[in-house]
Amino acid sequence: MVGVRDLDPSASPLDYYGYELRRLREAAGLKQSQLGDIIYCTGSLIGQVENTKRVPTRDFSERVDAALGTDGHFSRLVGLVLRSVLPTWFQPYAEMEARAAYVSSFEAQLVYGLLQTEEYARAVLGVRNKKNLDARVAARMERQRILDRENPPLMWIVLSEAVLHQEIGGPEVMRNQLTRLLDLQSREWVKVQILPFEAGAHAGLPGSFTMLRFDSDPDIVYTEDFVQGHMTANPQAVREGSLRYDLLQAAALSLEGSAALIARVLEERYGHQPAPDGRAVA
Repeated sequence: MVGVRDLDPSASPLDYYGYELRRLREAAGLKQSQLGDIIYCTGSLIGQVENTKRVPTRDFSERVDAALGTDGHFSRLVGLVLRSVLPTWFQPYAEMEARAAYVSSFEAQLVYGLLQTEEYARAVLGVRNKKNLDARVAARMERQRILDRENPPLMWIVLSEAVLHQEIGGPEVMRNQLTRLLDLQSREWVKVQILPFEAGAHAGLPGSFTMLRFDSDPDIVYTEDFVQGHMTANPQAVREGSLRYDLLQAAALSLEGSAALIARVLEERYGHQPAPDGRAVA
C-alpha cells in the first residue's frame, strides 16, 4: 500500500483531488482496500491517486462519486486535474478551444486532436516519451468532451490525404481511426474534408494551423512548432489564416467525395469493406 503523506491541497488540482479523496474516504469510514473493492480497483490504486502518484480518469472519478455519494464532486474536479496534465504552453489554447463557437483546422500530418481515437492518441503522444502516457491520453480524451455538449462548437476540419496513409499505431489503430472519421459524418456540427494529393501546391504548405472563432471575443490563430504552440489574435494573422483556410476548403474534395476517399483508403490499405452508405464495417 502506498504510504500516506501530507498534501497541500492548494499546490495543484491533482494535490487537491488526492486530498479530497483521502478526506472523504476516511469520512465514510472506508480503508483504501475497501473503497477499491467497491469501485473494482485495487487499494493500491486508491493510495496512488491519494498520494498524487497516479492521475485519476473520468471513469474512476464517476465510480468514486457513486461509492462515496459525493454528488459529482470528483467528476467535476477531474476536468481541472486532466487539464493540468496538458503541457503548460498548451493549456491556454485548450481553455480557448473549450470556449470556441467554431473550430476550423488544417492538418498536414495527423488527425486533429479532438477527432482522434484513444489508441491513435496513445500512439501519437508516446512517440518520444511514454512517461505519464496514460494521464496524457486521458487529458486528450477529456478535451473531446466538448463534442458531446448540448451546444458543441461547429468543427470544420481539412485533412491532407497524407493523414490517411501515414500509419500511426499500426493497421488496427488506423482502421478504427478512419472508421471514426466516417462515423463523425453523422454529426451535423462536425465536417471533415480531405485535401487530395492531386491538389498539388496549396495554401497549407507552410504547415498545420487552427482558427478559433467565438461569439463575442476576437478570432484566434493557433500554430505549433516542435517546441511549443503560438496563439495570436493579431488581425493581420487572423486575416491571413482565414484566407489560407478558405483556399484549402476550395481545393479540398467535397464532403461526400472526402467520405468516399476515406472509405476507399480504409478498404484498400487497412482491409475494411465500406457499407453502402459509405461507413466502414468490419
